[in-house]
Amino acid sequence: MTMRLPLFLAALALPLAAPAYAALNEGARAPDFTTDGAIAGKSFHLHLAEQLKKGPVVLYFFPAAFTGGCNAEAKAFAQSIDKFKAAGATVIGMSADSVPQLKKFSTAHCAGKFAVANASPKVIADYDVSLGQTFKTPEGVERAVTDRTSYVIAPDGTIIYAHSDMSPAGHITGTLAAVRKWRADHPR
Repeated sequence: MTMRLPLFLAALALPLAAPAYAALNEGARAPDFTTDGAIAGKSFHLHLAEQLKKGPVVLYFFPAAFTGGCNAEAKAFAQSIDKFKAAGATVIGMSADSVPQLKKFSTAHCAGKFAVANASPKVIADYDVSLGQTFKTPEGVERAVTDRTSYVIAPDGTIIYAHSDMSPAGHITGTLAAVRKWRADHPR
Protein backbone atom coordinates (compact mmCIF):
# COMPACT_ATOMS: atom_id res chain seq x y z
CA MET A 1 0.00 0.00 0.00
CA THR A 2 2.82 2.44 0.76
CA MET A 3 4.19 1.99 -2.79
CA ARG A 4 0.93 3.23 -4.27
CA LEU A 5 0.81 6.47 -2.28
CA PRO A 6 3.97 7.95 -3.89
CA LEU A 7 2.69 6.97 -7.34
CA PHE A 8 -0.69 8.53 -6.58
CA LEU A 9 0.96 11.74 -5.38
CA ALA A 10 3.19 11.82 -8.46
CA ALA A 11 0.13 11.39 -10.69
CA LEU A 12 -1.59 14.29 -8.94
CA ALA A 13 1.43 16.55 -9.48
CA LEU A 14 1.76 15.70 -13.17
CA PRO A 15 -0.89 18.14 -14.44
CA LEU A 16 0.83 20.89 -12.48
CA ALA A 17 4.26 20.08 -13.87
CA ALA A 18 3.29 19.50 -17.50
CA PRO A 19 2.81 22.47 -19.80
CA ALA A 20 -0.80 23.29 -20.50
CA TYR A 21 -2.00 23.61 -24.07
CA ALA A 22 -3.02 26.94 -25.50
CA ALA A 23 -6.74 27.55 -25.73
CA LEU A 24 -6.63 28.75 -29.34
CA ASN A 25 -4.98 26.23 -31.61
CA GLU A 26 -2.69 26.84 -34.53
CA GLY A 27 -4.78 27.62 -37.59
CA ALA A 28 -7.50 29.38 -35.57
CA ARG A 29 -8.41 32.98 -36.27
CA ALA A 30 -7.08 35.40 -33.63
CA PRO A 31 -9.89 37.55 -32.21
CA ASP A 32 -9.42 41.23 -33.08
CA PHE A 33 -9.54 43.77 -30.25
CA THR A 34 -8.67 47.32 -29.26
CA THR A 35 -7.33 48.32 -25.87
CA ASP A 36 -4.96 50.70 -24.13
CA GLY A 37 -1.55 50.09 -22.71
CA ALA A 38 1.92 51.58 -22.54
CA ILE A 39 5.29 51.60 -24.19
CA ALA A 40 8.30 53.25 -22.54
CA GLY A 41 5.99 54.69 -19.87
CA LYS A 42 3.73 56.45 -22.38
CA SER A 43 0.13 55.65 -23.22
CA PHE A 44 -0.38 53.41 -26.23
CA HIS A 45 -3.63 52.59 -28.04
CA LEU A 46 -3.60 49.11 -29.49
CA HIS A 47 -5.72 47.72 -32.31
CA LEU A 48 -4.56 44.22 -33.20
CA ALA A 49 -5.61 44.50 -36.85
CA GLU A 50 -3.45 47.63 -37.25
CA GLN A 51 -0.43 45.89 -35.71
CA LEU A 52 -0.86 42.92 -38.05
CA LYS A 53 -0.51 45.24 -41.07
CA LYS A 54 3.17 45.62 -40.06
CA GLY A 55 3.83 41.85 -39.95
CA PRO A 56 3.42 38.98 -37.51
CA VAL A 57 2.53 39.76 -33.91
CA VAL A 58 3.80 37.93 -30.85
CA LEU A 59 0.97 38.33 -28.35
CA TYR A 60 1.97 37.03 -24.96
CA PHE A 61 -0.29 36.96 -21.92
CA PHE A 62 1.24 37.17 -18.45
CA PRO A 63 -0.39 36.93 -14.99
CA ALA A 64 0.66 40.17 -13.27
CA ALA A 65 3.22 42.94 -13.62
CA PHE A 66 5.91 43.16 -10.95
CA THR A 67 5.85 39.46 -10.09
CA GLY A 68 8.93 37.26 -10.40
CA GLY A 69 8.09 35.21 -13.50
CA CYS A 70 6.49 38.13 -15.31
CA ASN A 71 9.45 40.40 -14.62
CA ALA A 72 11.85 37.72 -15.93
CA GLU A 73 9.72 37.08 -19.03
CA ALA A 74 9.46 40.79 -19.87
CA LYS A 75 13.22 41.24 -19.48
CA ALA A 76 13.87 38.21 -21.71
CA PHE A 77 11.55 39.57 -24.42
CA ALA A 78 13.24 43.00 -24.13
CA GLN A 79 16.69 41.40 -24.51
CA SER A 80 15.52 39.56 -27.65
CA ILE A 81 13.50 42.39 -29.21
CA ASP A 82 16.08 43.11 -31.91
CA LYS A 83 15.81 39.50 -33.10
CA PHE A 84 12.01 39.79 -33.30
CA LYS A 85 12.28 43.10 -35.18
CA ALA A 86 14.82 41.62 -37.60
CA ALA A 87 12.21 38.97 -38.44
CA GLY A 88 9.57 41.70 -38.88
CA ALA A 89 7.55 40.85 -35.77
CA THR A 90 5.93 43.09 -33.17
CA VAL A 91 5.90 41.90 -29.54
CA ILE A 92 2.97 42.85 -27.30
CA GLY A 93 2.55 41.76 -23.69
CA MET A 94 -0.98 41.47 -22.28
CA SER A 95 -2.30 41.25 -18.73
CA ALA A 96 -5.31 42.44 -16.77
CA ASP A 97 -3.14 45.06 -15.05
CA SER A 98 -4.31 48.67 -15.12
CA VAL A 99 -2.76 51.07 -17.62
CA PRO A 100 -1.01 53.07 -14.84
CA GLN A 101 0.56 49.82 -13.60
CA LEU A 102 1.55 48.88 -17.17
CA LYS A 103 3.15 52.31 -17.69
CA LYS A 104 5.51 51.61 -14.78
CA PHE A 105 6.11 48.02 -15.90
CA SER A 106 6.87 49.08 -19.49
CA THR A 107 9.88 51.06 -18.31
CA ALA A 108 10.98 48.96 -15.34
CA HIS A 109 10.97 45.50 -16.92
CA CYS A 110 10.23 45.91 -20.64
CA ALA A 111 13.02 48.50 -20.93
CA GLY A 112 10.70 50.59 -23.13
CA LYS A 113 11.29 48.17 -26.01
CA PHE A 114 7.78 46.81 -26.60
CA ALA A 115 4.18 47.54 -25.68
CA VAL A 116 2.23 46.02 -22.82
CA ALA A 117 -1.54 46.36 -22.86
CA ASN A 118 -4.60 45.78 -20.74
CA ALA A 119 -6.40 42.52 -21.39
CA SER A 120 -10.06 43.25 -20.79
CA PRO A 121 -12.41 40.52 -19.55
CA LYS A 122 -13.59 40.10 -23.17
CA VAL A 123 -10.05 39.66 -24.51
CA ILE A 124 -9.29 37.18 -21.71
CA ALA A 125 -12.44 35.23 -22.60
CA ASP A 126 -11.88 35.43 -26.38
CA TYR A 127 -8.34 34.10 -26.03
CA ASP A 128 -9.43 31.72 -23.24
CA VAL A 129 -6.47 32.68 -21.05
CA SER A 130 -8.16 33.06 -17.66
CA LEU A 131 -6.26 31.37 -14.88
CA GLY A 132 -9.53 31.25 -12.93
CA GLN A 133 -8.07 33.34 -10.11
CA THR A 134 -8.16 36.95 -9.01
CA PHE A 135 -5.34 39.16 -7.81
CA LYS A 136 -5.54 42.10 -5.43
CA THR A 137 -3.67 45.07 -6.89
CA PRO A 138 -1.57 47.42 -4.72
CA GLU A 139 -4.57 49.78 -4.94
CA GLY A 140 -6.78 47.08 -3.40
CA VAL A 141 -8.73 46.29 -6.59
CA GLU A 142 -9.56 42.66 -7.42
CA ARG A 143 -8.81 41.76 -11.01
CA ALA A 144 -8.58 38.64 -13.16
CA VAL A 145 -5.32 36.77 -13.62
CA THR A 146 -4.35 35.45 -17.03
CA ASP A 147 -2.29 32.35 -17.55
CA ARG A 148 1.06 32.55 -19.32
CA THR A 149 0.23 31.92 -22.98
CA SER A 150 2.09 33.13 -26.05
CA TYR A 151 0.71 33.30 -29.56
CA VAL A 152 2.32 34.16 -32.87
CA ILE A 153 -0.27 35.64 -35.21
CA ALA A 154 0.39 35.92 -38.95
CA PRO A 155 -0.57 39.15 -40.73
CA ASP A 156 -3.74 37.47 -42.05
CA GLY A 157 -4.91 36.94 -38.46
CA THR A 158 -4.17 33.22 -38.30
CA ILE A 159 -2.51 31.81 -35.20
CA ILE A 160 0.65 30.07 -36.38
CA TYR A 161 2.08 29.17 -32.96
CA ALA A 162 0.63 28.76 -29.48
CA HIS A 163 2.40 27.91 -26.22
CA SER A 164 0.99 27.79 -22.68
CA ASP A 165 3.18 27.15 -19.70
CA MET A 166 3.27 28.99 -16.39
CA SER A 167 7.07 28.88 -16.53
CA PRO A 168 8.40 31.79 -18.58
CA ALA A 169 11.10 29.51 -20.01
CA GLY A 170 10.39 28.55 -23.59
CA HIS A 171 8.09 31.43 -24.49
CA ILE A 172 10.77 33.59 -26.09
CA THR A 173 12.60 30.79 -27.92
CA GLY A 174 9.36 29.20 -29.15
CA THR A 175 7.81 32.39 -30.44
CA LEU A 176 11.04 33.56 -32.07
CA ALA A 177 11.46 30.22 -33.84
CA ALA A 178 7.86 30.42 -35.10
CA VAL A 179 8.35 33.98 -36.38
CA ARG A 180 11.58 33.02 -38.13
CA LYS A 181 9.93 29.99 -39.73
CA TRP A 182 7.02 32.13 -40.93
CA ARG A 183 9.47 34.72 -42.30
CA ALA A 184 11.44 32.01 -44.16
CA ASP A 185 8.17 30.87 -45.78
CA HIS A 186 7.11 34.49 -46.53
CA PRO A 187 10.18 36.48 -47.61
CA ARG A 188 9.73 40.22 -47.84
